[in-house]
Amino acid sequence: MALAAVLASLSLFSCAKAKLEKQVIVLGFDGMDYQYTRRLMAEGRMPNFSKLAETGTFGPLATAVPPQSPVAWSNFITGMDSGGHGIFDFVHRNPDTMQPYMSTSKTEGSEKAVKVGKYKFPLAGGEVKLLRHGTPFWELLEANGIESHIYRMPANFPPSGSASFELSGMGTPDILGTPGTFSFYTSDIFVNEREISGGAIYALDYWENRAEGRLHGPENPFLQRRQTLSADFALHVDPESPVAKLVVGDEQRVLAVGEWSDWVPVAFEMIPTQVLPAMGRFYLRSLRPEVELYVSPLQIDPISPALPISTPESFAAELARRTGRFYTQGMPEDTKALSGDVFSREEFLAQAKITGDEILGQYEVVLDDFDGGLLFYYFGNLDLICHMMFRSTDPGHPAYDAERDPEYLKVVEATYTAFDRIVGYTLEHMPDDAKLIVMSDHGFSSWRRAFHLNDWLIEKGYLTVKNPSKVAGTNIYSNVDWSKTRAYGLGLNGLFINVEDRESKGVVPKAERAALIAEISEELLAEIDPATGEPAVTRLYELEETYHGEYLGLGPDLQVGYNKGTRCSFESAIGDLTGEVLEDNMAEWSGDHCMDHTKVPGILLTSGELAKPASSLKELGGAVLAEFGITWSGTSTGG
Repeated sequence: MALAAVLASLSLFSCAKAKLEKQVIVLGFDGMDYQYTRRLMAEGRMPNFSKLAETGTFGPLATAVPPQSPVAWSNFITGMDSGGHGIFDFVHRNPDTMQPYMSTSKTEGSEKAVKVGKYKFPLAGGEVKLLRHGTPFWELLEANGIESHIYRMPANFPPSGSASFELSGMGTPDILGTPGTFSFYTSDIFVNEREISGGAIYALDYWENRAEGRLHGPENPFLQRRQTLSADFALHVDPESPVAKLVVGDEQRVLAVGEWSDWVPVAFEMIPTQVLPAMGRFYLRSLRPEVELYVSPLQIDPISPALPISTPESFAAELARRTGRFYTQGMPEDTKALSGDVFSREEFLAQAKITGDEILGQYEVVLDDFDGGLLFYYFGNLDLICHMMFRSTDPGHPAYDAERDPEYLKVVEATYTAFDRIVGYTLEHMPDDAKLIVMSDHGFSSWRRAFHLNDWLIEKGYLTVKNPSKVAGTNIYSNVDWSKTRAYGLGLNGLFINVEDRESKGVVPKAERAALIAEISEELLAEIDPATGEPAVTRLYELEETYHGEYLGLGPDLQVGYNKGTRCSFESAIGDLTGEVLEDNMAEWSGDHCMDHTKVPGILLTSGELAKPASSLKELGGAVLAEFGITWSGTSTGG
């Protein structure tokens, strides 16, 4: 059946005659907060935003439930809530194993292979699947002969394949299949080689001004026995000057201390006739007294992508040839290196500038190429910088440093004003009759207090541990008595009831589920943070009341809307236990938005009145279509 017929049969749309000459540009600024933007505009520091607002509209844009980026962008893409598109969190849980998995995509290998000696040769290729459901709004444009250019849209890996041009964004893994795993190498003979959150630390072999190390790739898919792919590198250290020559395969770079390399291609040999292409950036942190080298998460190389990252498949390589290789990992700013004390704040900001400059440089190229239809371009720099620097905006944050933090307030404000300049550049270079829409997926807040949901459930008797004398440092997989546990937390906002015949070790009869949800909800809303005297939780979202669609079974029974300034701890989000319920957030990750969604709206700024008003992310995709005379109907509502 033809695409248009399929869409019509689903009653997804009706359309007026499209204006093929129409041009709409949508800039997606991740994490741009409405109140913060409004204040900077009032102070005259965002003149291009103010200019646009004078002739168009500016206001808050309601975010998703919960206000997590993959959920929010999926709302925008599909016009549905999580019940319709199936994305409820960064992670979902498998009720059979209780283990978490990434919510937006999965990779499946070939089940059939021929074994020859130590090798195995797949009879069919593996497959990467996008787990987001629903029809992307740009698919309707294409069905009406209108080109769509969708660059770095989050929750769109692998690319939908339904736009004229696509480049995947947030959700795109590194070459290991993770959200991003950096490597840090040191010549310190006392170093403890180990994995840390988001990275790994390795020892260098160092003698006579030569350091040797090994880059680590994924498992070799051609070997019967599990073995990790690797590639050797060497550093030749100048005995007098603070410089070294890096050698990786046939590639050579000379780096001074404090200098970043450009993209260095890396070839992992799988079998003598086939390699896995990757690439990385190298940062020479020190040569004396120890050699210290940071290597970025090894990326999918856009020149020769090992996984699908663009539509058409050749587009990523074409863009890289024009603009140079670029970060393909979905969230490239290395927040984990800063959190793990591998980066200083200055080093993190230097790396974030590299990512931001790459994305801006490519935007100027694709904007120049754009000649009609829809152009969507995503900028994520602000979101990741605010996660790490937002305490600088809040002297009341428990980790606020009155001597150091004021200088980083300038960094947050400078990132906002840099986005204002992007709007100014767009206004200067777009056609006079084009419509410009500037939007963000959510706002931002200082994150002062960490709520350990699973520890709260222990305290209230809903979750039972096997060893009450040893809670801290354990997790729900090693120290929970599931036969006596009625509820548990997983993900940044999710609370699950341990339901019979749904969870593998469920004990709560289905008939008692609703009453238990009501009981837990009442207690959560009554929880007062003793440090602030305010409620820790201000809103709760029940699954069936909040969401609509066929994928409710993927979601938690309750989404917890934490009070502004409070958020679920990282530990509880992955099932770890701490022995505490509420504590000060002293981490470098000091800003967030995974709270009560009414308290962290995004922004909507347009160059003129929209043909169809939009007050929420869910409505905005339909408003974009209305600019082309297309009516979008029949999608899920609510949430």
